[in-house]
Amino acid sequence: MRVIDFRSDTLTQPTVEMRQAMLNAELGDDVYGEDPTINKLEEMGAKLVGKEAALFVPSGTMGNQLAVLCHTQRGDEIILEERSHIYNYEAGGIAFLSGVQPRIVKGDNGIMSAGDVEKAIVTDKDIHHPQTGLICIENTHNMAGGIVVPLEAMEEIYELGRKYSLPIHLDGARVFNASTALGCDVRDITKYCDSIMFCLSKGLCAPVGSILAGSKDFIDKARRYRKMLGGGMRQAGILAAAGIIALTDMIQRLSEDHGNAKLLAKGLKYIEGIHISMDTVQSNIVMVDISSPKYSSYSLVDKLKEKGILASDINSSRIRFVTHKYISKDDIEHTISVFKEILQ
Repeated sequence: MRVIDFRSDTLTQPTVEMRQAMLNAELGDDVYGEDPTINKLEEMGAKLVGKEAALFVPSGTMGNQLAVLCHTQRGDEIILEERSHIYNYEAGGIAFLSGVQPRIVKGDNGIMSAGDVEKAIVTDKDIHHPQTGLICIENTHNMAGGIVVPLEAMEEIYELGRKYSLPIHLDGARVFNASTALGCDVRDITKYCDSIMFCLSKGLCAPVGSILAGSKDFIDKARRYRKMLGGGMRQAGILAAAGIIALTDMIQRLSEDHGNAKLLAKGLKYIEGIHISMDTVQSNIVMVDISSPKYSSYSLVDKLKEKGILASDINSSRIRFVTHKYISKDDIEHTISVFKEILQ
């Protein structure tokens, strides 16, 4: 049976070119700083996002958690958007590892306003109050549906950081989707943060790994914490080789995924029992709200699976679809026809 997998862009497979590069990668011991392929990837990643230094980490979650560890002290409070990945989907790591607590800000489709962020900053020195230690932004915002945070919003929050001497960390797991959607250089986004994590997997198709970037002192500290958390790998250049291909060859094709997401949304929005806000289809994620009397999102996901189409139920009335390199226009058209068959 034909299977079309929209559950996540984490399901992408490394390309033939990546596999060949991995086979031929020059290797060393990265814990000793002697893996030339890792060193090349880290230098490339830092330059790409306009930071002094970078660190290869096994996952985006580890990259985010290292950032919180490096920027904060135990007992601090950090500001996060209410649906952010760091707050909702990293297993409580900020509490367990860093000993910090979240101060949640409700965003407009995931976008925090500078005014709301400023209200959340603790400005007194009352010993009863936790002190604000960090502001985190997510761009694109996953659970808001791939929403792109505008440069103006990034800049305004960054200026708050300067005003209150607070670092800004960017969870940029899909930051290249954001720069593609905005039609700008990624450094136009990353200049408004002190540190950034971005994924080499997901839309960029590398099998494993993310990059954490920031100042040299920040990365030196993060490297020590990475070792402490068990993330110090040895001949990791075999993974970095795929990451280099991801950064050199895969960013420019993300616009195809965005186009396919819009094609899917346009094809589904007029089907009875479905609602899609086209304003929110900005990158490679489509949130589909179900109002059919026949199906909840859970039962519809099960029905789609029977037809070979895999998607993620977010709650009882919402399904998430994520486009990626291995979703074609023909797959989109087939998916639309299956929806019509089920719901009409």
